[in-house]
Amino acid sequence: MRYLPLTDDDRAAMLARIGVDSIDALFADIPAAQRLTDLVDLPKARSEMEVERLLGRMAARNMPASAQPFFVGCGAYKHHVPASVDHLIQRSEFLTSYTPYQPEIAQGTLQYLFEFQTQVAALTGMDVANASMYDGSTSAGEAVLMAHRVTKRRKAALSGGLHPHYAEVIRTLSHMAGDTVVTLAPDMQAREDVAAAIDGDTSCVVVQTPDIFGNLRDLTKIAEAAHAKGALLIAVFTEAVSLGLVQPPGAMGADIVVGEGQSIGNGLNFGGPYVGLFATRRSYVRQMPGRLAGETVDAEGKRGFVLTLSTREQHIRREKATSNICTNSGLCALAFTIHMTLLGEAGLKRLAAINHANACDLAERLDGVKGVEILNPTFFNEFTIRTPNTAFAVLEGMHRRGVIGGVRVSRLLPKAGLDDLIIVANTEVNSDEDRGAYVEALKASL
Repeated sequence: MRYLPLTDDDRAAMLARIGVDSIDALFADIPAAQRLTDLVDLPKARSEMEVERLLGRMAARNMPASAQPFFVGCGAYKHHVPASVDHLIQRSEFLTSYTPYQPEIAQGTLQYLFEFQTQVAALTGMDVANASMYDGSTSAGEAVLMAHRVTKRRKAALSGGLHPHYAEVIRTLSHMAGDTVVTLAPDMQAREDVAAAIDGDTSCVVVQTPDIFGNLRDLTKIAEAAHAKGALLIAVFTEAVSLGLVQPPGAMGADIVVGEGQSIGNGLNFGGPYVGLFATRRSYVRQMPGRLAGETVDAEGKRGFVLTLSTREQHIRREKATSNICTNSGLCALAFTIHMTLLGEAGLKRLAAINHANACDLAERLDGVKGVEILNPTFFNEFTIRTPNTAFAVLEGMHRRGVIGGVRVSRLLPKAGLDDLIIVANTEVNSDEDRGAYVEALKASL
C-alpha cells in the first residue's frame, strides 16, 4: 500500500535501533485500560449524504451555550463577541497567515502580535508579554519551567485555589522532568497559608486570582514571602475580563503572570481553541518561552516589526530552547486584540463592572433561597454555592428546567468529597430574566 511504504523488515530494524521489542512498548506510559485493543467500531464506508446526516444528528446532541440561560465558568466563559471580530479575522490575509519567518512580507502579522503583547502587558501590569501560547493551562506549566530556570531550583508550590486542570498540566510536565510539586488542599474561601509552603528549595508558588472557586486574592503578602525565600510568584487567571476591574497581578508583586484569554474575542466553540497569555518582568525576558515581536526601523528609517526573540525549538537548537511549544494561537490572539481594541480601556472597565454587578445580583437572590449557602468572602463574576442536595442532582434538575446552572466541584476534584458545591458564573450575557429563571430552577430542583 503506497501510504504505508515500510516493510516488516524496516519496522523490525527501527525497533531494534530504538531498543524495544515491539511497537506496543513505545506506549508503555499510557495505562493499559486506556489503550484500544481493536479497531474503533465505525462503519467501513458511508456516502457523503449519509455522513452529513449522521454527523448532523450527533452535533444536535450538543447544547449550545446560547440555547438557554447559561451560568458555566471555571475557565470557559460565555461573553458577547462583536460580529466585527469574526468578520475581520476571516479576511484572507489573516486567516492564511502562519509563522512570520520573512518580516519583509509579514509586517501585518508582526504588528498585530506586537499590539497583542502591548495589550497583555498593560492588562497584567507587567513589563513584557510574549506572542501567545496554546492556552492558559500550558502557559502555567511553561511558567513553572521558566521559574526553575531562573532560580536554579526544581520545586513548585501550588495553591489550593488553582484550577485543577492547570495544576494537572503542571504536575504532568514536572513528573516528566523529575521536578517536585507540592499541591495545597482545595481552599473554598481563600484562607490557606500559601507562604507556609515556601521553603529554601521552592522555585515558585502558583496562585490564581480570581481563583477556581471565584475568590479574589491579594497577592502582595504572598509575593513578599516568596521573594524573601528567593522564589518567584506566578499569578494565574482564567477570566481575562476581571483585569478590567481588579488590581493587576504585576502591581501586587507577581514575577510571572499567565492566564486564559478566551473571554475576550473568542467564543466557547465547545471547548477551544483558546489563547494562552504570558507576561513577565523585563529582567526575565530571555527565559520567557515562545516568541516576542518587537518594533524597529528599516534601512530607510521607517517603522517596522520583527521577531525579536524566538527561543523555541522550531527556531534554535533544541537544547537551547525555552519551550517545546512550537507555535502560538495566532488567529485567537488576533481576535483578542481586535475585541480589546474595540472595547478600549473605558469599555473594558465598563464590561468588567457589568459582570461584577450581575454576579452580585444573582448572589443576593440565591442568598435568599432556603438551604443555599454562598461561600465566597469576595468574588468578581463567579462564586461557589453549597446546596443541601448533591450538586449533580441539583444541576440535572436545573437542566431539565431549561437552565445550565454551573459546574459541580466534584467534576473538577472528584476525590475531594465536595459533592455539594456548585461554581456559578454570571457574565454580561445573562439578563435579569435569566437570573430569575436560575433562582426558580434551583428552588424547584432542591
